[in-house]
Amino acid sequence: MTYVAKIEQGRRFPPKELVPRTEEVLGPLAARVLGAAYRSLTRKVGLASWFQHWAGIEEEALSLLTYECTVIPGLLQPESYLRAVFERRIPYITPEQLEQQVIARLARQGLFSELPNTSFCFIIEQALLEKGFGGTEVTRAVLDNLLEQGCRRNVEIHIMPLKQADHFGADGPMCLAETPDHQWVGYIEAHDTSVPITDPKTVSAMLQRYGKLQALSPEASASLLEQMRGAL
Repeated sequence: MTYVAKIEQGRRFPPKELVPRTEEVLGPLAARVLGAAYRSLTRKVGLASWFQHWAGIEEEALSLLTYECTVIPGLLQPESYLRAVFERRIPYITPEQLEQQVIARLARQGLFSELPNTSFCFIIEQALLEKGFGGTEVTRAVLDNLLEQGCRRNVEIHIMPLKQADHFGADGPMCLAETPDHQWVGYIEAHDTSVPITDPKTVSAMLQRYGKLQALSPEASASLLEQMRGAL
């Protein structure tokens, strides 16, 4: 029981195989606690310290809005893409650090299934897909994953076309989260730093800008993704 207590307190990392075996010994409540501890610790081990606060907000959000023009959003990155991102990170990281970050990001993507009542909405610039980052196979994996995740009932994926004269995304990427008490929080990051935004006036402006982004509908976006996939 001491070992279990340390896991619950976040002082020990629970082996993956331990979690499904606990229910018959300790009961369903303990199994749920250990499962939550495993998911939380797995995510945090490889997450940058400056990102962990936002990761916690994500886990409780009722709605998550993301506009991205620099990189495919982390929640939508297939493993080959995220590895390509980490391999090009400067300063360079060790192979061990890379694996930790890969594990943490893949675990974070479990939010889609763990939060079935949370609404996820992503607006992604088509230019990111046209860039071919990581090569053809990586791009194919990205397109396949966007099409797959876009089929979830709580996930919307909108592609911002290459040509859009009336565009409100000039201020750059942004994330917005609706908290359990129905307050909105903003978030921006770049170059290994991040800024959570709680000032109501600033968050309101971000929400207005997000609402004015004129991207393709989910259906039109899926059609475009399929066309791009077929052209590879």
